[in-house]
Amino acid sequence: MPLTDRITFVVTVLDRKVLANNMLASQAFRQAHNHQIIVQEGFASAAKAYNDGLRRAENELVVFLHSDVYLPETWLSQLECALEHLDRSDPNWGVLGCWGATRDGQYRGHVYSTGWGILGTAFERPAPVQTLDEVLLIFRKSSGLQFDDNLPHFHFYGTDICLRAAQRDMTSYAIRAFCIHNTNQILRLPKEFYSCYSYVRRTWKDSLPIQTSCIRVSKYNVEASCRRLKEYCGRILGRDAWAHDRVTDPSRILETTEAI
Repeated sequence: MPLTDRITFVVTVLDRKVLANNMLASQAFRQAHNHQIIVQEGFASAAKAYNDGLRRAENELVVFLHSDVYLPETWLSQLECALEHLDRSDPNWGVLGCWGATRDGQYRGHVYSTGWGILGTAFERPAPVQTLDEVLLIFRKSSGLQFDDNLPHFHFYGTDICLRAAQRDMTSYAIRAFCIHNTNQILRLPKEFYSCYSYVRRTWKDSLPIQTSCIRVSKYNVEASCRRLKEYCGRILGRDAWAHDRVTDPSRILETTEAI
C-alpha cells in the first residue's frame, strides 16, 4: 500500500476559522480518506506541538503544516510521484517540503504565497536543499527525526529539522507538491523571529552559513542586521506592518492560475 494512502497531518492552529477555510477545506480531503488529522492548539512552540503530534501519529508518513495551507486535488498524486522517485534515487531521504533553499542561496520548489504569487515553477525530480520553509514539512515516523523542544516560538523549526537530518547523513528535498499558503503577508518580522534566529545561530554555529527561505543565518549577522534596520526605518516612517491579507476562499486562486 502506498504511503500516501494513509498520512498523518499535524497542524498548529491559532484560529479555528482559518483552519476550516483553508487546510480542512482542501480539495485533497473532499473525498473519503483514511488520513489522520491532528489539530494542535495551546502549545508554547511549534516544536513542542509537532513532537506531540509525532508521538500520536498512527501512520508512517507525517506531514506538518500551517492551518492556512490549502492542498489542491493534485497534491497527493504529486507527493506520491516524488516518493516513487526517491525510493529509486535516495531511499534514506530526510525531510521533504514544497519550498526550500540551497546553501548557496538558490531557491527550489513550487508554491503559491499570498502577496508573492507563484514561487518557482513546475519541476519533476526532487531537488536537494539545505533547509525547507516551515509552511509544510514531511518525514517518516521511522526516521527517528524529532524537532528541538528547546527551540522557542514558531520560527526556524524547518531549518532545524533539516539540519538534524543532515547530521544523520539524510538529504532534505523540495518536491513538486504544489500548495497554496494563504497567509497574512507581513512587512516586519516579530521579535520572536529574531529570538529563534539567534537560537539556531548558536545551536548550529558549526554549520554556518545557513540559508533559509527568508534570511541567511551567518556568523556576522549581516543580513539579519540589515533586515532589522530596514524594519526600524519602516516603523519610523509609519509604514503598515501588513503587506497583504489572506483571501477568504483559497480555491479561487486555483481558478486564476495554471500553475499546477
